[in-house]
Amino acid sequence: MSEVKITAESRSEFGKGAARRIRRENKVPGVLYGHGTDPVHLTLPGHDLMMALKTSNVLLALDLDGKTELAIPKAVQRDPLKGFLEHVDLILVKRGEQVNVEIPVVAEGELAPGGNLLEHVLNALPVEAEATHIPESLSVSVAGLEAGASVLAKDIALPKGVSLAVEADTVVLQVLAAQAEEPAEGAESAESAEA
Repeated sequence: MSEVKITAESRSEFGKGAARRIRRENKVPGVLYGHGTDPVHLTLPGHDLMMALKTSNVLLALDLDGKTELAIPKAVQRDPLKGFLEHVDLILVKRGEQVNVEIPVVAEGELAPGGNLLEHVLNALPVEAEATHIPESLSVSVAGLEAGASVLAKDIALPKGVSLAVEADTVVLQVLAAQAEEPAEGAESAESAEA
């Protein structure tokens, strides 16, 4: 995983009014915390941050007051209607440090014929990985799986240095049989009346 460099500014204004002023300037308020340090309140460039967050579990190299800090996003708040960033919480990380993150699961291949449906029980798999080597996604082959089959967490191939943060027998994906639509109640009673 590559690092995304972002220039951050520390801020001393807090509250709704200050946050609105920051957002009007196309910037995003945020908080950086971790490793037992006091939280640092930040202002981040909105467009750069939005582009960086398109990659899940992105590693951010924050240029803050002349120092470079590594961080990963913990919580991202977006406007529910327009989707723009409202606030971001970042966690400090160090090179070589293990962190718990959720990696998106991508299903590949076609299910067995018969109109079966694939259910994602977990869209993202909780894992423990080195902060600087977090995989972007995990691919799982579902080729030829029949109804009733499931993919467990232990069945997913993990890259070197990545371990599961859930029970090994946790169901991640399962194949469901397609169900035929039942006739409406009125149609059944009409058929029985004709007989």
